[in-house]
Amino acid sequence: MKKFLNGFLFVILSLTLVLILRAFFPKYTGILRYFFFFLLFDAYLWLSMRASIKRLKRTWRIAASLVYWLPFSLIMASLLYGFFIPFLDWNVTLRAYVQSFILVLFLAKFFPIIALILADLIRLAKFTFLLFHPENSRARLPISRYQPLLIGGWILGGFVFLILLAGTIFWQFDFRVRTQIIVLKELPQSFDGLKIVQFSDVHLGTWASKNKLEEAVDKMNELHPDVIFFTGDMFNYCTSDGKGFEVILKKLHAPYGIYTIMGNHDYGDYVNWSSMDLKQKNITNLRKYYKNLGWKLLLNSNDILKKGIDSIAVIGVENWGATHRFQRFGDIGIAQKRTEHMAIQLLLSHDPSHYDSIISKKFKNIDITFAGHTHGGQVGIDCSGIHWSPAAMVYPYWCGLYGNSDTLNPQYIYVNQALGNIGYAGRIGILPEISLIILKSK
Repeated sequence: MKKFLNGFLFVILSLTLVLILRAFFPKYTGILRYFFFFLLFDAYLWLSMRASIKRLKRTWRIAASLVYWLPFSLIMASLLYGFFIPFLDWNVTLRAYVQSFILVLFLAKFFPIIALILADLIRLAKFTFLLFHPENSRARLPISRYQPLLIGGWILGGFVFLILLAGTIFWQFDFRVRTQIIVLKELPQSFDGLKIVQFSDVHLGTWASKNKLEEAVDKMNELHPDVIFFTGDMFNYCTSDGKGFEVILKKLHAPYGIYTIMGNHDYGDYVNWSSMDLKQKNITNLRKYYKNLGWKLLLNSNDILKKGIDSIAVIGVENWGATHRFQRFGDIGIAQKRTEHMAIQLLLSHDPSHYDSIISKKFKNIDITFAGHTHGGQVGIDCSGIHWSPAAMVYPYWCGLYGNSDTLNPQYIYVNQALGNIGYAGRIGILPEISLIILKSK
């Protein structure tokens, strides 16, 4: 009876936890649904190893229990802390690393959970076989789990924990400059060699080091760009995420200016606002933030770069995502007004699915689309000619340059793999990127 009561209380506690998180983070409703079932499997894994833990000495038994329930305890402690200090007012470094550490610990547990499920499926298969073969004397014996499989799950989970920890310590801010030359046949000769620096997805709401942001800004300035494009997601939850970073971002400079657009996180949809007026004020503050930086925010609008008698168009749209989870505010038709017939049109659109779904099919006069959003998956392989991450399973255009230069009207998209991080404060294989795009005429 006691075990049943404890199990029931854990289910109620987990459900309450998920409902509280869902109320505060409405955009993560789908993910939290799966998280609830993960918590149940987490408890199931604990039950499977509880007998082994009980055989340990008291000190080791307590230590093992504390370590096992650490991620769950951190979530509960965070909720309690949030009642006294609102989540949006937390220290950015604390917010970044607490979130990341909880995620890493749960990801490490995923592998022993999978191993346990497989081991129990094997047990079930054996039990079924013996049930239909009662003449086999082993039917009266208890069927134990396949231990090598369970041990392998824990070893793999431990390895994942260590490699993710290394990704936070060593590669989170290992900025890399990727240079790409793009030939545009109709590019005016006066713009030949135009240097565009693109960066994306800074996510200041979980940017843990001002010194590292200054380092990234210095790297961009050292490239001596003619123009800088920022392709959205400056913030995580609200515009106040950017408080204290303005002085650093103001150091960015380029002769033709800095152009920016909004990403899916910039609208404030990832937290629950007490009123629509407050949410609208957040957007107003975002506009003021960029105006204070001296950046040009393009909201379904455009601007013209001029050099002598030549000119090219820079177009920026609001966020548009193929999945209904993301906003669909981008309108190229409106953004292109008065530039439709210009020879060269450069488009800033945060989500590369916009290119795949709309731009490449209906707007053939857009020469290059600059996008971000995917972060390159943050974890993947990028060596010896192999370039892959789980993001490739979701986005056809997930990182780097895509297009066809052999057609009469070549069209390209460049997807930046982000400067910052989301969720996991680290990088493995897919490093934070600063893009240098050099335009060449025919």
